[in-house]
Amino acid sequence: MKNKGIKEIQRKKRHRRIRKKVRGTGEKPRLVVKRSLHNIYVQVVDDAAGRILASLSTLSKEVREQSDRKTKTQIAHTVGVLLAKKCRDSKIESVVFDRAGYKYHGRVKALALGAREGGLKF
Repeated sequence: MKNKGIKEIQRKKRHRRIRKKVRGTGEKPRLVVKRSLHNIYVQVVDDAAGRILASLSTLSKEVREQSDRKTKTQIAHTVGVLLAKKCRDSKIESVVFDRAGYKYHGRVKALALGAREGGLKF
């Protein structure tokens, strides 16, 4: 039982390594992904000013309206598209993708592809 949290510890180590290199600015903010068992959360952060410019999750009203009878991966893709729309409305065109130590696979990849389809540049 003492090995129970090893994957989460390894993910946090990867995340710290990534955060040493990835910084968000006013022109090119950082798109951060947080994944839980049932939901996915996304924020666009300006690290220089310390502000959250846009955020969205599967718990948001606009996502829940479009997520009827879809898989978690399809919902993550929808979140990416809707976040890109929000960013375009806020005059944000390009971002730095911060996968927070998660593998670029499954829901994280679907979210990134959806954001690209929505018009964001990574």
